[in-house]
Amino acid sequence: MTDVDDQHLIRPFTPLHGHGLRLCAWDADSGAQAQDWLRGALDPEFGRWNTPLTLIHDLDGARAGMRRRAEQAAQGTSVSYRITDESSGTTLGHLGINVIDHVFRTARVGYWVLPEARGHGVATRALRLGAHWALTDLGLHRLELGHALGHDASCTVAERCGFRYEGTLRGAMFEAGRHDAFRDVHLHARLATDPEPS
Repeated sequence: MTDVDDQHLIRPFTPLHGHGLRLCAWDADSGAQAQDWLRGALDPEFGRWNTPLTLIHDLDGARAGMRRRAEQAAQGTSVSYRITDESSGTTLGHLGINVIDHVFRTARVGYWVLPEARGHGVATRALRLGAHWALTDLGLHRLELGHALGHDASCTVAERCGFRYEGTLRGAMFEAGRHDAFRDVHLHARLATDPEPS
């Protein structure tokens, strides 16, 4: 295989360990994991800052969303990590490496953390693991992270993980709960050539 895409489709998903976490694949056939995905999607804080293209209202919708992510992983265009506690295996949240372009070697990252896991640096630790993997083993050159203007917690996570603020994108994401109105986005990015965050 000589095509760039084919090289990365050989191993599109790699479980990750470190910083007290294990990042692994979601299993749409697991009732408990589907329930965790649903709780994440219905969390008011998630809804305040994110409006997915396909809204999830029930377990069937959660499973369908998880299966879509698994299909994208099989195609090499996205990786969806279930963030778990390394010791207990408890689900803590989600980390996605999305819109992977193997030609330009870019991707976008996003994450959410369940309410009971917030305040413990879960998003920061998970993003450090995922970004390191994407910029080394996956061979990407640039990772982008966008968050709604005013989402200070996400801004802090980005900066702690070496994602530099690059500017404000006007009207670049949906308003909370709407597909007919837009809001501004802070754009952060990290390059493979940037130093690892301390």
